[in-house]
Formats: sequence, C-alpha cells, structure tokens
Amino acid sequence: MKKIFILTGEPSGDKLASTVIAKLKTKNSEIKYLSVGGSNLKKLGINSIYDLKEITYLGFTSVILNIFKIRKKINQTVEEIIKFNPDVLFSVDSPDFTLRVAEKVKKIKNNIKTVHYVAPQVWIWRKNRVKKIKKFIDHILLLFDFEKKYFDEENIKNTFVGHPLIETKNNPKTLIQDLIPNHKKIISLFPGSRKSETLVLLPILISFIELMNKKHKDYFFYFHATEENKNSILEIIKQKKIENIDVISEENIKSEVLSKSIFAVSKSGTVSLQICNANIPSIIIYKLSFINFMIFKMLVNVKFANIINIINNREIIPELLQNECNAQEVYKTVIYFLKNPDLVKKQLAECNKTLDGIRSKTSSSDESSTVLFNYLVS
Repeated sequence: MKKIFILTGEPSGDKLASTVIAKLKTKNSEIKYLSVGGSNLKKLGINSIYDLKEITYLGFTSVILNIFKIRKKINQTVEEIIKFNPDVLFSVDSPDFTLRVAEKVKKIKNNIKTVHYVAPQVWIWRKNRVKKIKKFIDHILLLFDFEKKYFDEENIKNTFVGHPLIETKNNPKTLIQDLIPNHKKIISLFPGSRKSETLVLLPILISFIELMNKKHKDYFFYFHATEENKNSILEIIKQKKIENIDVISEENIKSEVLSKSIFAVSKSGTVSLQICNANIPSIIIYKLSFINFMIFKMLVNVKFANIINIINNREIIPELLQNECNAQEVYKTVIYFLKNPDLVKKQLAECNKTLDGIRSKTSSSDESSTVLFNYLVS
C-alpha cells in the first residue's frame, strides 16, 4: 500500500491539504495516511502525530522565544516521518516549519518524494530561498501563475494549480434565514485563523462594532472563525454583552453569510481572495508588534500587504496597518465606503478583473491531487 505523510503548520494549511486529499481519495482509496494536521484532515479519518496547536506560532519574536521548543518539534516530526516511511511527503504552506522538516527528511531518506503546496512568497522576500528549495523539494504547487518564473529559473519542477479560494464551488445551499435577524445588514469580520492574530485583532473589531452601534442600529456582525477559535471568541463576546454579533465556523454557513454581506473587514491574508470572489467590498487590517513590523519592513520587496494590491502594484483594497489598525480608522473607512456606492463598484470591478487573471482551468485541489497521484504511480 502506498503511503503519504501530510505536513501542515496551521489551520489554513490543514484546510487546504484536506481539499487535495479528499480529491486524491476519489482517485485511489488504497493509500495509507499520517499527518501533522488539524480538524479538517481528522474529518477525512487521518490521524495527526500531535495537536496542530503545538506548532502554531506568529511573528519573529514568538519564534525566537520558542526556538528550542520549535527545534524539538521539527526533530520529532522528522523522526515520525522517517518511521512512517512514506512514498510522498506532502507539505502545505507554513514554510518556516514545513520546509525545514522536508529538508531534514530528504537528507536522511532521499527516496521520499517531496511535494510542497503553496510556494513560499519569494516575490515578497528572501528570493535566495529558491536555490535552497531546489535541493530538497521535488515538485512545488503554485497558487499564482506569476510565481512560475521564479522556480523555472532554477529548473524546479512546478505546476500552477490556481488558488482554491477563487474557485466556483457547487456546495449545497445552507438555509440560514434563522441566523440572519430581520431587516439587518450583515458585515462579515475575519480576525484570522491563528489564535495569536485573533487576540490582537478581536478587541479592535469589537470596539469598531461598538462605534457602529452608537450611530447605526441596522447592522449585524458575524465573526468568521475556525473551529479551534470559535469558543474563545464567543467567550469574549459574551463578556461584552453586545447582542448584534455572532460567531460562525461551519464552512457552508460561512460562505452563505459572506454572500449575504454588504461589507467585510478582514485580516491581511489569502481570505481576502475569498471575499473578492464572493463579490463583497472590503478593507484589510493587520497589526504586528513594533519589533516584528520593523523586521518585516526591512525584509519585504513589496509595497502592500494584500495580494490583490500586490498584483496590481496599487491600493485597490484599503489597508489599515499598524497604527492605522484601530477601531476609529476602521469605522471611518467602512462608513466612507458604505456612503459611496460608486467606490464600492469600482473596487469590485477591479478585483474581479484581477481574479480572472489568476484562475486555473480546473480546480486547485484537482490539479494538486493529480500531481500527487502521478508521484505514487511513477
């Protein structure tokens, strides 16, 4: 029986991996799996060697503070992969963790094929990583077509698979009438999948809601959360005793609520593509510690945080970062958009044009599962 070890580093990677493996299972049901994964892979019956929370860290300083713990986890993961002896090591995103593991595995057992899904963003920083990756990654799966040139230059096998968040999905419609209060306009809020992101952005978003409630009574706010973060967000909201907020984590419900929203406020990240794909106007927020931000500023090669803005090299979706990432600025920017429908139309038109240029022909999960399948049968 062929074997695959799936290596993720955070909930978003677990979710991406599960979509690919679900497709692969339809191509070949006779595959044995083991993982470092979360709830999405668990739903597919795939065990994780430890809880994903143990390796989910944010920011340079927290990594430095936990360096010995992370090193121990990397070594433990390598040992378990070697013991499992897979035909393919399928690593997903979180390059600072997954690629370090893949590199060590390849040195010990060169015959294990390494396929990495979601290329490290070498177009943003650390372009020299491409030369290093060549030594231990057999195939890299790209979310964006413009990334190909960076890996083609080093003759690294790569496939543009497209981004899963901008695919047209035929999910069954979920009846959410009971969730949406009558005569309320919905604003969707995305505080991030990492607990550490949520801890920073949640207070800002709650204060934003309080500002909205002082002058506007016709809005209802939904926090889009992971299963892992849902309960902790609910606890904080209960303490605030704000009635026009709810937290949702089930994927179909989240998609339906987003589609019914009039606006979204999202942390910087790939979820903004999902918002654009749903044709919902939005703004981006993000905040790092001062030290992390200064390190980030020194290393990056791009002007913007959001992928839509990066691709266009101009601000199409407003970004409120660092000092501007506060409740007052979020409130002012959201209200400005809601009062200017022409501004909303312009943003949506430019976002749709950008998305049309980065879609794959089929689906990211289908393209990726085909690459994995070919490595198993070769």
